[in-house]
Amino acid sequence: MNNHSLPVLSRQSWRLFGAFLGALLAALLIQPLRLLPLGWGAGLAALLLYAALMLSGARAGGRFASAARMKHAAAQSAMPEACPKVLDTSVIIDGRIFDICKAGFLEGELVIPAFVLDELRHIADSADALRRTRGRRGLDILQKIQEELDCPVRIEEEEADDGAEVDVKLLRLARRIGGAVLTNDYNLNKVAGVTGVPVLNINELAGALRPVVLPGEEMTVHIVREGKEPGQGVGYLDDGTMVVVENGRRRVGETTDVEVTTVLQTSAGRMIFTRVRTAEAKAI
Repeated sequence: MNNHSLPVLSRQSWRLFGAFLGALLAALLIQPLRLLPLGWGAGLAALLLYAALMLSGARAGGRFASAARMKHAAAQSAMPEACPKVLDTSVIIDGRIFDICKAGFLEGELVIPAFVLDELRHIADSADALRRTRGRRGLDILQKIQEELDCPVRIEEEEADDGAEVDVKLLRLARRIGGAVLTNDYNLNKVAGVTGVPVLNINELAGALRPVVLPGEEMTVHIVREGKEPGQGVGYLDDGTMVVVENGRRRVGETTDVEVTTVLQTSAGRMIFTRVRTAEAKAI
C-alpha cells in the first residue's frame, strides 16, 4: 500500500461509518411511524428516511476525513527541516563523507564555503606530491557528491575577507546560516563546542560504529610490524583499530589467531591488546 492511497481509504472508511450511524438513527426515528395507520406510506417514508440519513452520514464522514487529512498535512509541513551541514577541508579530503551521504545518514543541504574550495585548489596545486594528491582527492569527492548523489549541494560565497582563520570563518558561517559544522578535526570540534556551534565529527561516528570487543574474545589479525615494547607485534583491523599482540614479534608478516586481554580507549582512538592463542587453548 503506498502513501497516496492511505487518505482515500481513510475517507471511505469514515463515509461507511457515517452511513452506518445514519442508518442507526433512521431505525430509531421510524419506530413512531409504525404506530400510525399509514399503510404502504409508512414503508415509503421509512425508506426515504433511511436514504436521507445514510447519505447525510456518509457526507459528514467524508468531510471529517478531509479535515483530518488537512490537519495532518499541516502538522507535517510544520516539522523543522534538517539544518544545513557546513563542510570543512579535512572532512572533504577524508572522503568518507561520500559514503555517509550515499547511505542516507545525512539530511539537509551540504554547504561548501568558497574559502574551503579555494583552500582545496591551493592544496591540489601544491608542489608537495602528497598534498597535491590529497587536494585532488578532495575535489574529486566533491564532484562525485554533486554528480552521483541526490544531496543538495550549495557553494556559499564568503563575506568580505577580514583575514580571519579558516576555522573562525567556518564557525561564523555555520552560526549565520543556522547550520552545523561537519568535520574530523579534533581541535575544530572542541572550539565549536565552546562557541555553541553544532558540530558533527566523522571520527566520532566511526568510533560509535566500531563493534564492541571484550576481554576473552578471539579474533584473527595480520601482524604487520614490531611493537614498541620487546616482543610485541602490531596489526590493524579493517576499521584501522590498532591491535597489539603480546609475543607477536616473531610472527610479523603472518596472520594468526589471538585472544583479547585489554581494550584501551584513548582520545586518539581505540587500542586492543591481545596475546597469541596457544595450541592448547585452540584445542579447548
